[in-house]
Amino acid sequence: MLSVVVDSPHKMGVREVPLPVPAAGEVRVQVRYAGICGSDLHIFHGKNPFVSYPRIIGHEFVGRIESVGPGVDAVRLGETVAVDPVISCGHCHACSIGRRNVCRNLTVIGVHRDGGFSQYVCVPARNAYRIPAEIADTCAAIVEPFAVAANATSRTGVLPGDTALIYGAGTVGLTLLQVLKRVYGVRTFITDRLGERLQLARACGAAEDEIVNTSVETLSEALQRRGVEGGPTLIFDAVGHPAILEEAVRLAAPAGRIGILGFSSEPSSIVQAELTKKELTLSASRLNCAMFPQVIDWISRGLIEPEHIVTHKVDFRQVEQAFEQVELKPAESCKILLDFTMASQ
Repeated sequence: MLSVVVDSPHKMGVREVPLPVPAAGEVRVQVRYAGICGSDLHIFHGKNPFVSYPRIIGHEFVGRIESVGPGVDAVRLGETVAVDPVISCGHCHACSIGRRNVCRNLTVIGVHRDGGFSQYVCVPARNAYRIPAEIADTCAAIVEPFAVAANATSRTGVLPGDTALIYGAGTVGLTLLQVLKRVYGVRTFITDRLGERLQLARACGAAEDEIVNTSVETLSEALQRRGVEGGPTLIFDAVGHPAILEEAVRLAAPAGRIGILGFSSEPSSIVQAELTKKELTLSASRLNCAMFPQVIDWISRGLIEPEHIVTHKVDFRQVEQAFEQVELKPAESCKILLDFTMASQ
């Protein structure tokens, strides 16, 4: 079979590798589509400390179960499934309190073990969630980033009277936008410096006065002009730059909540008094914690529309060009899907 293998930092190619055999409790999935995530680029550039090389990358994907290992009911053969990349041990402290996404022995498909940029991949059967027939494969391929958004909003909570602010109109920001606007129905501002990304925000549900292009107006003044008195009550940093957290703390309303999703290793200069006097809550969020069923239900009911963030579909054999597209043309590229349905053509 053919797989996208990162042999070492900055060295990647489509390689012929042996067909994997599902172990006990596993299924083998024939991949149809897989989404390119920023973390895949981090692995390619050697910036993920958890990866050992060579590695078949990819943690956003959909496919069909075509083989089952011992202990898995053969009735699952033929199911279309989206795969949750989070594999937990089930017995550490985090797992025992329902926080398996930060398991002490965490394994992430496409990071710690081979992932979905491949014609076939073996995964735990419990991580393969059946996709209803009415959901298109291209939507099912990106359940995972919406599960990240679902996890972040679960961590912060969303109140009916919230005024939300999202930093960044990339994949994470746009999935958060859809969840906040379409699922919870709260007023949500989104900011970016790229007009093309903000155009996608409009398609994802943002009203014209909820879009702030910080290349032409400052955020604080924009919020004031739009009648946000006292600051947003709910803020999400979907960029991960230290300066953003610092600004979010200054802008947040008293009793506000700030959701943090980035992995920046640079320190932020936050004044403790700002946190305490407004009694702010900082909620970090990593990956997702069993959010796939929730997201699949939202898609089935038409509450969220993943197709709005898909900008390109390319043959998986063109993965290097796709990575270049993501890195060199960010204004034009949001979610790029690798198409494995062309493999036999």
